[in-house]
Amino acid sequence: MTTPVRPLIAVPARFAASTSALRYAAEVNARALIEAVWRAGGEPATIHPTGSADTDVAARLARFDGVLLPGGGDLAPHRYGATDTHDSVYDVDDVQDDFDLEVARQALDLGLPLLAVCRGLQAVNVALGGTLHQDMGGPEREHRHVVHPVAVRRGTLLEQAVGAEKVEASCYHHQRVDRTGAGLTVTARAADDTVEGLELPDAQRWFTAVQWHPEDTAHNDPAQQGLFDALVRAAQVRL
Repeated sequence: MTTPVRPLIAVPARFAASTSALRYAAEVNARALIEAVWRAGGEPATIHPTGSADTDVAARLARFDGVLLPGGGDLAPHRYGATDTHDSVYDVDDVQDDFDLEVARQALDLGLPLLAVCRGLQAVNVALGGTLHQDMGGPEREHRHVVHPVAVRRGTLLEQAVGAEKVEASCYHHQRVDRTGAGLTVTARAADDTVEGLELPDAQRWFTAVQWHPEDTAHNDPAQQGLFDALVRAAQVRL
């Protein structure tokens, strides 16, 4: 019996200043994220971030069947037109920003199935001309280290993926969407009206973005695993 070919899912790496097991700085992805793609039937492949001027991102992505744009540090505020930087902004890296923004643009232009998570959602929004609140504030940092309910808009790809109009979302972020990028529609919100999901109704291929981290609970929450399952199903069409 022939083993089915797993669709190849590109996952841009995140820079880590130190990793004791490897003895050097590293390019990494969260194990929970990679495992969620594998459970869905995909073959996750970490790809090396380089400045967009140094590489043809479109050509690199063309060999893949789908893209997962993961969470990470903050985008530089000047990327969305801000003239100042809030004290809470952290882990800004120009190479990472260049690459993620170009991956977002090219994945959409190429019609590659795309799932964007947390920073990934913010990168897509900025790539399409949107802006961010640099720091949400709040006395309890309500969206850090917390699981809270998110209302999902009916009839969206997000609702189809999670199979529900309300999900329990694991959040870790201090920034959120301010102005949405060109063509984007909001597919989910938290109780405080924070944008928790975005889609492009006119996208050539499957695309959805969530502000939370579905990989945190995907191992025991079918709704969260459903996002990775939907990405891989869409990627299988390219095989």
